[in-house]
Amino acid sequence: MSVKALIFDVDGTLAETEEAHREAFNDTFKANGMDWYWEVPMYGILLKTTGGKERMQEYQQTHRTDEPQMDWERIKDIHAQKTERYVEILAAGGLPLRDGVADLIERAAAAGLRLAIATTTSRPNVDALTACCWAKAPEDIFEIIATGEQVKAKKPAPDLFELALKGLGLPAEDCLAFEDSRNGVLSATGAGLRTIVTPGKYTEDDDFTHAEAVIPSLKDFPI
Repeated sequence: MSVKALIFDVDGTLAETEEAHREAFNDTFKANGMDWYWEVPMYGILLKTTGGKERMQEYQQTHRTDEPQMDWERIKDIHAQKTERYVEILAAGGLPLRDGVADLIERAAAAGLRLAIATTTSRPNVDALTACCWAKAPEDIFEIIATGEQVKAKKPAPDLFELALKGLGLPAEDCLAFEDSRNGVLSATGAGLRTIVTPGKYTEDDDFTHAEAVIPSLKDFPI
């Protein structure tokens, strides 16, 4: 069965971005006079909830039940500040792509394969990553960019991958998805996609049942 397009998750798949996200969250909490601080173990737990705003809501409802709960508008405001801080962190440089990613995308484009993104993160975060890692806008690399703001249900729901497939105008059987987390696998396979997993720091212990393959990196991945 031939492959006509590759669809990539972003955070954890293209690059190990989660530490930059965690730093941005903690810096923003401090700037707002909050005593929230997400250590690595806590952030690993919170990553089971997709979406930064949803993650904040989950944290206060599960781990900060003894204090007044922020409403959704306040969460949105703080998360917008966090996004600005994340963009600043990436603009400073130093975030590499994961092993094999740049080469795979270059080889895929040269072979005439179409490229897409399906990510729960926000569009400014995608812009920041491609600027940091490629010195390019996302559109200069990927034909379709499906982000969390565009769907009602984020991963593990299949909506984002279905949106990417709709943009490509291709059936799932003609495409291959790349993910790093269980929620991502559930989302991609829910959309009917064969899915390749490269686990990251926060997802190495996830259950990747239904993935086509689980490999350490995309280095020398055959297309």
